[in-house]
Amino acid sequence: MISTQGSPQTRDDAVPSPADAVEVPVAESAGSAEPTETVSEDGAADERPKGQRRVGVLLVVAVLAFLIDLGSKLLVVARLENHAAIKVIGDVVTFQVIRNSGAAFGMGQALTVVFTMIASAVIVVIWRIARRLYSLPWALALGLLLGGALGNLTDRLFRSPGVFRGHVVDFISVQHFAVFNLADSAIVCGGILVVLLSFRGSNPDGTVHQQVEKAGKPE
Repeated sequence: MISTQGSPQTRDDAVPSPADAVEVPVAESAGSAEPTETVSEDGAADERPKGQRRVGVLLVVAVLAFLIDLGSKLLVVARLENHAAIKVIGDVVTFQVIRNSGAAFGMGQALTVVFTMIASAVIVVIWRIARRLYSLPWALALGLLLGGALGNLTDRLFRSPGVFRGHVVDFISVQHFAVFNLADSAIVCGGILVVLLSFRGSNPDGTVHQQVEKAGKPE
């Protein structure tokens, strides 16, 4: 009687301990593997986007913006330069060729070389961001910025009076506002889109900022 009662107790005590010893490491190893894929650099549990990068979209948008700008400049220089302005919407919007040594919309005309260097730096920064670009809206915005920057930089490098000092071709004149080109328009549209995406908390890599949620949570 004593021997038969003692043996089940020793078996019951012995069974759970090996099971627990096996289950605990498995659960810990599974939990330790997941954060390496989902936890961002700032410690927030962000889901990294799946799929390919959006570099191709950025390049397509940039090339289209650049070619449209280049084609429009070649056309207006050949047809409109040294000719009377063409009225598009009365006197409010007209087409007339103006060589601009400054930045967009005729600002800073004495800083041609400086604006050339700035445009070159912007292109380098955009290309570096493109290495981790997964967001389609960001690809569109950066593509517009890149295409516009390349369009005006081409004028700076290849038009008179010389390399790095070339004058940009502007031809869209809005009364009481400015004279600009399609590259300037692409830069402005891309910049506005970047600001909107930043306000929404969107990142170029496809993640979303978590600052607002963290601020509302008690520590």
